[in-house]
Amino acid sequence: MGKLGAFLFISLDGYFKGPNEDISWHNHGPEGMELSMKGLSSGSTLIFGRTTYQMMASFWTSPNAMETMKPVADGMNNNNKIVFSRTLEKADWNNTRLVKDNLPEEIKRLKQQGTTMTILGSGSILTQCASHGLLDELQLLVDPVAIGNGTSIFKGLEKSFNLKLTGTRTFSNGAVLLNYKSL
Repeated sequence: MGKLGAFLFISLDGYFKGPNEDISWHNHGPEGMELSMKGLSSGSTLIFGRTTYQMMASFWTSPNAMETMKPVADGMNNNNKIVFSRTLEKADWNNTRLVKDNLPEEIKRLKQQGTTMTILGSGSILTQCASHGLLDELQLLVDPVAIGNGTSIFKGLEKSFNLKLTGTRTFSNGAVLLNYKSL
């Protein structure tokens, strides 16, 4: 049986993005880069919603990404990806498949096939998967910054979603990685 995990970075006040999709407050740092490379080498299929997909596709295929973060850019460009969107017309980033509807059924089907998946960003996808009991693991990288306004990672969650803390790691820049398993 496959698994569905999620990785998001958040501010101290619980936002994964600021107003106007701003994530400039997040500092990857060398330990964050190492964590990204480890995750990308796992062979996990990356899961996105439309907004995150468009942001990621435009950045990770850029010359800037290839120059400044080549190992991560290579992983992002080479890994299999699925974008869930009802409005996106096509997904032309390398190794990407577009799924227009039935998110819970598609995730269940992939898990039954043994596919390991990781949601990156994509708060609405995370919330839908949590609401349907599909999320197995969650990693939150808490940045030592409060941004005052933004989008909560579980915006729109209609019922409780219980987790068990399984590990922590403090980074030299003050960020803290929290690892959880779903109950």
